[in-house]
Parts: sequence; structure tokens; C-alpha cells
Amino acid sequence: MQTHEVFNQSVPLYGHNVAADATLLEGLVREGAEWALGDIERLGTLAGTEQVQELGRLANENPPILRPYDRFGHRIDDLEFHPAWHELMTAAVANGLHGAPWSDPHAGSHVARAAKFYIWSNVEAGHTCPISATYAAVPALRDAPDLAAIYEPLLSNSSYEGGLRTPLDKPGLLATMSMTEKQGGSDIRANTTRATRQPDGTYRILGHKWFTSATMADLYLVLAQTDAGVTCFLVPRVLEDGTRNNVRLMRLKDKLGNRSNPSAEIEYENALAWRIGEEGRGVPTIIKMVNMTRLDCLIGAASGMRRGVVQAAHHATHRKAFGRHLIDQPLMRNVLADLAVESEAASLLMMRLAGAHDRSVRGDRAEAEFLRLALAVGKYWVCKRWPAHAAEALECFGGNGFIEESQMPRLFRESPLNGIWEGSGNVAALDVLRAMGKNPQTVEAFFAEVALAGPEPSIDRAVREIRTGLADLADAEIVARLVIERMALVLQASLLVRYGDHAVADAFIASRLDGHRGSVYGTLSGATDFAAILDRVIPQAG
Repeated sequence: MQTHEVFNQSVPLYGHNVAADATLLEGLVREGAEWALGDIERLGTLAGTEQVQELGRLANENPPILRPYDRFGHRIDDLEFHPAWHELMTAAVANGLHGAPWSDPHAGSHVARAAKFYIWSNVEAGHTCPISATYAAVPALRDAPDLAAIYEPLLSNSSYEGGLRTPLDKPGLLATMSMTEKQGGSDIRANTTRATRQPDGTYRILGHKWFTSATMADLYLVLAQTDAGVTCFLVPRVLEDGTRNNVRLMRLKDKLGNRSNPSAEIEYENALAWRIGEEGRGVPTIIKMVNMTRLDCLIGAASGMRRGVVQAAHHATHRKAFGRHLIDQPLMRNVLADLAVESEAASLLMMRLAGAHDRSVRGDRAEAEFLRLALAVGKYWVCKRWPAHAAEALECFGGNGFIEESQMPRLFRESPLNGIWEGSGNVAALDVLRAMGKNPQTVEAFFAEVALAGPEPSIDRAVREIRTGLADLADAEIVARLVIERMALVLQASLLVRYGDHAVADAFIASRLDGHRGSVYGTLSGATDFAAILDRVIPQAG
């Protein structure tokens, strides 16, 4: 008798096109990047291959190793990576995910880049951190035109070279930001790192940073105090003569997720630096970088949701229970459809914000006003929704989903990060209030966007409730999370009505605005068109 026969198990999801996502592709066309459809198709096909998915697993399971000294005792502050990391980075840079839009004159280039970031994040999230930081560094660096003229072409070049060398001798560079200190956290004005001006116009930085991610980067954007206040500086890891700058990697952080990406405690021992922008204006300068990475946080969360529901739907099409495939079980169909509705709403919002970003950097002030508030609202909400979404997607696998080989635990561990990165929930909520207070026109721009859905009773009622909540600013902080949640929902509902699938839009409004659901996923109304919704997330293997 055979004792080990394997049956009623799923198969790995390989060979599917990750870009086969109607919300993504329709948004790409609508937001002005139809010209990039071929590139998106090719990248999506590559992302779904067994080889690339395996690279993602290997990069995650073999995190970087800190090498503070060489064999002879010389301080080198270097990092050693698994080859899978470098292969993923090479592909990301070659496809322009890092900085290509800044040198691309095409209208829609930032939209195309957002779509690529969404696709490639599906493979492995950790290596996208230096990609995101490099992309985000350019607007801040432009506050120092002389430095931007030197380094921006290298930050947007399509060639990746790992390891440390003199920056101008490398074909392409990576950048990151270094802000967080023990005593301050998100309160970056509490930084104690000091920068002292030298006779030649350079600065020397002395201080300790508690958390700096993507520490393999060639260039750091660092906040430090001068007599005028917090100022932004560019710090190279390697100096022009080939010697190492005095940037000490003290230890790597042992993180919940995002393990392939090295995050470290850093000490600057009179490290050479160049000023970016005016002294005392470091916060407005670095915020240009932070806002770019906030958009990527939202994109990454939307990508993670899509991966979760697609993996769960794939599993359900192969696994049987009680005589039927899981995908045919009414209760599982409800859970999967609810996950799909959440995912599509996040992806649709992501593409709309990517379009607004593209047009705002090209001088569209109306889009910039909409983006200022909508990005803060969207970053807060979508990133908050991901952990619960990831947990439910994992649970669709049952006990198999709790096993590392399923890759679902990796997705789950990653899910809280984007809600913390670049401002945790309360910081994001306070940013919304700050935008409303400083730029009231952003509020009207936001509601003007929502109104484009036309007469829709559920949206109109929710907008009235939000405006009532905003009328009393005395208790604004107390009710901020509730009001911002409703703002995110009405914006997503409006976009779904205008651009989304009808079945998804109806389910979203009924469950998220009208309250016809419970407090967990899988509680949609029986009137939901489950077949139409599930058809949009069941992957078609190649």
C-alpha cells in the first residue's frame, strides 16, 4: 500500500502575467501612459516566471550581512548580498523603476513607472526600497542645482552596479534618506546630529541615526542641525579620491519583514557633506522626497493586496473541500470577492494618484492641489487596510498558508510596513489636517474630484457627513482617523463609479458606504455579483 500519495493540493502560481490586471491596464491608458503598454506586458510576464519568483524567495531568505571591517581590520562598512538581490536590482533599474521618469519627456512617464513599481513589488518588496528612495531623491536634490547637474543623470541611468566605488566612476547610483533618531522618530526637528560648515563650503556631519534604510546606497540625504536649524545634506559613501567617507554602519536592524533590504543604525564621524537647499530649510527639502516615497508606500500596499487575493484565488481553484473546489464554495466566494473589491479600490486609487503626480510635476496646479490632500488620505487608508487583507488572504490557504513555503507569511510580515514607513497612521492623519489648515483649496479640490461621479445617493450622503465632521476643527485631532477613513472611502467609491467594474463598484458602495457588511472580510451581501468580481482576480497561467 502506498503511504505517501500527494493529491488535492494546489500548484505554484508560475507562468502567469502579473500585469494581467484590468484595473492597472485601464488606468495606464486613462492616465496618459498607453504608450507603455508593451513594456508593462513584458515586465508582467517576467515577474510571473518561476525564475523571478524564485529570486524573490532567495533574496528574502538570505538577508544582507554587515561587513564593518575587512580581513586586515580596516573599516569598510560594507554589505554582502545574495546574488538574487543583485539580479532583482538589475531588472528594476533596467526597467526604469528608480529614476527614469525624471529624464523622460513623455507625458505619463511617472504613471508608467508607477505601474512598473506595482508589478515588480509583486516579486519581492525589500529591494524596492532603494528603488523608491532613489526615485524620490531627485526632487529634493534639485534644491541644489549644481549637485543635481552632477548626480541626477546617474540616479536616472538604466545601469545598476552593486558595491561601493567613487560615485562618478559608476554607471548608475542609488540614494536613500537618513533622518530618524532615537529621541525624535517622526519628529525630525528633534534631531541632534550636527553639521559644521568648513572654509571650503563643505560641511562635516557628526551624529547618530537610529534607523536608515537602503543603506547600500551610494548617496545619503541626511538631516542635521546648523545654527539656522534643521538642514538637508548630501553625503557620499565614497569620496572623490576613492576613500570611504566617515559613515559608520553600526548594526543592521532585525526587522519583522522587508528583510532583504538593509536598515541600519548609522554614526557620522565628521562625514563630508554638501548642503542641499538653504540652511534651516531642511524639512521642506526632505518632504519633497518623503512625498514621493509616500506614493510608493501606497503603490506597494496596493500591489501586496493584489498579490494576496490572486494567490488566494489561485489556491481556491485547485483545492477541494467537502466535494467541491473552494472557489465554488459560497462562503469562500464571499471572502475572495471581498478581498478583490478592496484590492481593486486600492489599485484604482493608486493609478489616479499616479496620474495626478505626473501632471503636477509638469505644472498642473489643479492636480497638485488635489494630490496634496488625496495622497495623504490615500496613503493612510490603503496602507492601513493591507495587514487585515494579507491576514485574510493567508487564511484562505488554511494551515498551508501558515507555512513559509507558501510565501504567504512573507506577504503578511511585509504588510504592516507601509503604514509605518514615511509616517505612521497618526502622522499621516495629522498631515491631512495640516494640509487642510494650510491649503483650504485642497479640500475643495478633493471634493470636486469626488463629485465627478455625478449624483450618487450613497456618496452624496457620505460627503455631507464628512463636511459636518470637518466643520468643528476644535476636536479635529480626536475625530481625524474617522473623518479621513470616510474621505478615502468616498474617493474610492467615486473612482469606482466612474472607471471601475460595475459589480465591484456596487459591492464597494453597499459594503463600505452603506454598511451592508460585518466587521471582517467575507460579509458581502448575498446580492453581490460574485462571479463577475472573481473573474477579475483568478489568474490565468501561461
